[in-house]
Parts: sequence; C-alpha cells; structure tokens
Amino acid sequence: MWGANVSFGSPWYLYLLLLLPALVVWYIRRHRHVTTDLRYSTLDAFARVKPGWKEKLRHLPFVLRIVGIALLIIALARPQSSSRGENVYTEGIDIVMLLDISGSMLAEDFQPNRIQAAKDVALQFIDGRQNDRIGLVVFAGQSFTQCPMTLDYRVLKNLLRQVRPGMVEDGTAIGMAIAQGVNRLKDSKTKSKVMILLTDGVNNRGEIDPLTAAQIAQTYAIRIYTVGVGTVGEAPYPVQTPWGIRYQNIPVDVDEKTLQKIAEMTDGQYFRATGNRALRQIYGEIDQLEKTRIEVRTYRSVAELFYPWAGLGLAFLLLEVCIRGTFLRKSP
Repeated sequence: MWGANVSFGSPWYLYLLLLLPALVVWYIRRHRHVTTDLRYSTLDAFARVKPGWKEKLRHLPFVLRIVGIALLIIALARPQSSSRGENVYTEGIDIVMLLDISGSMLAEDFQPNRIQAAKDVALQFIDGRQNDRIGLVVFAGQSFTQCPMTLDYRVLKNLLRQVRPGMVEDGTAIGMAIAQGVNRLKDSKTKSKVMILLTDGVNNRGEIDPLTAAQIAQTYAIRIYTVGVGTVGEAPYPVQTPWGIRYQNIPVDVDEKTLQKIAEMTDGQYFRATGNRALRQIYGEIDQLEKTRIEVRTYRSVAELFYPWAGLGLAFLLLEVCIRGTFLRKSP
C-alpha cells in the first residue's frame, strides 16, 4: 500500500490519531478498577491454577479495535501513492558538423592550430551527446561526407581524428558544405535537425551561394549554428621553406555578416571564437541549447489508497466483533 511517494489528500484527519493514546489509558484504568459480584473468603484454591488461553487473549479485542480505528483514520486522510517521471524523446536529434579544412585552418592563433583546436572541441562535444545521430562533413574548395549519420561515436571520432587540410583542393565552399549537410538531414524524422558550421574564411568556391543553401536548409526546418574562428587582425601561419618552417602573418578574414545571416535565417546563432577557450565555451553553449530544445513532458500519476486502508480497518473491527461474540464471549 505504501508506494515510493506517499502523500495525503486530507492530512488534517491524522490529528484524530492523537485520541488513540487516550483510549488506551482509559482502557487500562477501567480494567484496574473492575469489580465482580462474586466474593470468596480466600483465593488460595486458585493460586496454582494457570491462566488459560482465553485469559491471555482477553485484551485482543481491544487491540483489534484500536488498530481498526487507526486504519480508518488513515483512510479518512486519503493516502495517495504518487509517481513522477519524465518522458524524453529518446531518439534525440540529428546533428551534422560542417568543418572547414582549408589551408588557412593551419594558422596558429589557436593552440596548436585552428584545425586541431576545432577537432578537439568537436570530440568533446560528441562525448557529451546521447541518443543523437551525428554526421561529419568536411569542406575546402569542395565538400564531402567524412562520416554519415551514426550513433557509433567511436567510429565517428576516429574519422574526425583523420581529418586534415589538403584532403581536397584548397578554397572555401561554404554553400556546398551546407547543401551537403541538407542532403544528410532532409529525410530525418527527428524533432530537431541541426548543423554546426565552423569556418575561418569567406566563401570563394562552389556552385551554390551560402545564403541560397541556407534557404534550402530553412525549408527543411534545419537550424544552423555558425562559428567563425580566428583572432582579430592577423594570425601566424607556418610556411615551409628550404630552411625549415617560417612564420608569416596572414590577415584574418571571417565573413561574419554572411555567417550571421545564415544563423538568423535558420533560427540558429552565430558565434565568434578568437581562441581555444572561447571555442570550447561556444560548443558548450550549443550543447546546452540543443539539450534544452528537446521536448520533455513531465507527468504525475496519483493512485488513491482510501479503499485498501478502509477495508483493512473494517476487517479488524469485524474480527473484533466476531472474537468478542464467540470464543471470548463473556458470561453474564
């Protein structure tokens, strides 16, 4: 009868339980002062007589009555067993990460460089997800799917670690990358479809304009979070020379206006990362945003326990009446 969470609909009735100790005191005092109409000159003849089972059980009816009354009082207080829980859509969401692997991602304004910093935070992001299908699209002058949508995070992370600049011809085809992501998400049946676009440049390759691709994503209710990476001003870039690696400063040219527009069109957000710490914070914020967007329904189930308690209380009282009227019946 007692569940994991028990409450009372009318708890004030429980104060009636305070009357029970008074009934017990009254019963004890009453039996101490009980008298009989039969008088004997001496009780020596009964000294060796052991009390029978009826004598031992003479207080049982009163005990049954007290227990029965207590159970009825609890029943009046309307005990309720309640359970709470959350129904979370366990299919999660579908996420495609779009990662820029152009040559400029080797700039070392991040430690050790932009591409490695982006991979590190992406790996942490993957570790923080559950029940979400995640895919990986990489792009430079062209785009291709490095990993299709999967729940096998081990495979996904291994493929992510293999990503490096130079896998495709250089350039920045943002529009093509978004179109590739749309192709992966358009048939998704999940409640939420998301792209995370990370780039450090301006769209200069590909047949599809970034804003046109964003319109297509909007049509399929795909939300795009855009992340522009790169410090403000210039960044050190490693150049291979006959005398080893030399560094030269290259201008940081992030097309923030276009990235902001893409995010705005698709109900996403734009972020600017100028260092490793900022990049980690951005992915952490995206992680939390997408967790809170998953619909959660709470429920509270209440079961009334009045009838079991009342039935048990009446059973004790009925048992008392039966015992008192049968084998513990008093002779006149």
